[in-house]
Amino acid sequence: MGPRINEKIFAKTVQVISQDGQNLGVMNTSDALNMAFDANLDLVEINAQATPVLVKIMDYGKYKYEQKKRASEARKKQKTIELKEVWVKPFIEENDLNIKMKKVFEFLDEGNKVKIAIMTKGAKKVLARGRDAIPQLFAHIVELVGERGTLESKSKPDERTKSIIIAPAK
Repeated sequence: MGPRINEKIFAKTVQVISQDGQNLGVMNTSDALNMAFDANLDLVEINAQATPVLVKIMDYGKYKYEQKKRASEARKKQKTIELKEVWVKPFIEENDLNIKMKKVFEFLDEGNKVKIAIMTKGAKKVLARGRDAIPQLFAHIVELVGERGTLESKSKPDERTKSIIIAPAK
């Protein structure tokens, strides 16, 4: 719902602003409406809480069009950051890790955050091969990322899926 226009303005007296921004003073709403109709424009309520109500003489259709256009431009310029996910195994070979890291770098360069998660199927096997394998892998990944991104968060030690989130560098 937009502002009230023309006959929908219920105040008896209004503070009128002309189409070129001049303050025309306080007058009856009917006089202000006549001025707007003589200029072939609309009387638009700008501030209903003011005493007297503040109105402006303008082309309301053109005003709405410009507002819509401005909002569209703002949406175009806005960048949404997505969270991309890459899965790795706890004992991944260096070549395989490099391939995964290329994808991570691609996501970071696009301005997205990256969640790197480790598959821990057979947690007993992972623990048997070394309790600190997962933290070492995460440290290695953060080292590989280097200046391209920053470590934003880590998963809690008691979570089933271990993960880190890397945000792109500013």
